Amino acid sequence: MVVVMEEMAKEDQIQHVISKLIDMSFDVHRSTGVNQTVLGAIGDKRGLDTGILELLPGVHKVVRITEAFKLASRTFHPQDTVIKIRNVTIGGDDLVMMAGPCSVEAQNQISEIAQMVRTAGATVLRGGAFKPRTSPYSFQGLGEDGLTYLREAANKHDMVCVSEVMESSQIPLLTEYVDVLQVGARNMQNFSLLRELGKIRKPVLLKRGMAATIEEMLMAAEYIMAGGNYDVILCERGIRTFENYTRNTLDISAIPVVKKLSHLPIIADPSHATGRRDKVPPMARAAIAAGADGLIVEVHQDPEKALSDGAQSLYPEQFEHLMGELRIIAKAVSKKW
Repeated sequence: MVVVMEEMAKEDQIQHVISKLIDMSFDVHRSTGVNQTVLGAIGDKRGLDTGILELLPGVHKVVRITEAFKLASRTFHPQDTVIKIRNVTIGGDDLVMMAGPCSVEAQNQISEIAQMVRTAGATVLRGGAFKPRTSPYSFQGLGEDGLTYLREAANKHDMVCVSEVMESSQIPLLTEYVDVLQVGARNMQNFSLLRELGKIRKPVLLKRGMAATIEEMLMAAEYIMAGGNYDVILCERGIRTFENYTRNTLDISAIPVVKKLSHLPIIADPSHATGRRDKVPPMARAAIAAGADGLIVEVHQDPEKALSDGAQSLYPEQFEHLMGELRIIAKAVSKKW
């Protein structure tokens, strides 16, 4: 349920409504827009007479939210959520490009790639320090050393950095080094991890599970937001279908669907979606045209020697060319880098 306050509602009136909702055993989440304050009341009160609340001073209207995802819903927060991290803006009219290697392999490797992608226009450096791999014998990442190298490279080239968190025990370590914590597809429904991420005050990049519906992705975001962390970035990274010509099937249609249902920014990951270097650029172009708020793309200076996901990593010159194409598309859909 959402309680929309009047435009000129006073703070004491807002606090009175909040107190009333708490007395009625609701969890209250406040959202303050340009002109109005909206109070999200979370709780199972289907038999509640909303007239009790509508008569309170300062209340404009009470709206029941029918979606299972309350805080992530546009009913709760009609305006697009815009997340600002240092000099980077995610959401709204801005596009964000996150780029870098699948894994941080060495100090000079991540620093060199950071310079390349930054020159091409990326503002967020991606790189895994802990890698959830299908095979236990594959490269698992450098751990804290990898985070150190990632942070150094990001600082050197004036970039924000993002890396994946695999379990709750890693959260304190990652928050020390990175600006955005990524939840991978395999962990999208790791609810204990999502709850813990709700307690931190750093943005979370939440990837769609490989077999998850759109609603399940939004419900995963709800877990994080219910803990008080509203800075959630959704990521469409492809779902598993019966098709085997690509690694996954990139659900381009999910982008406008999410845009209608939720206020949260959504980006696309054409690298993991296709698993093929030659398919990344066309899917990247399609995602921006469909309304994505940005992309996360894998780039490596020598993909054939990459320790993970080399086949889907762009060469730096390919990435630079792609950025030129995307700027044209961005202008056509009224977005800016």
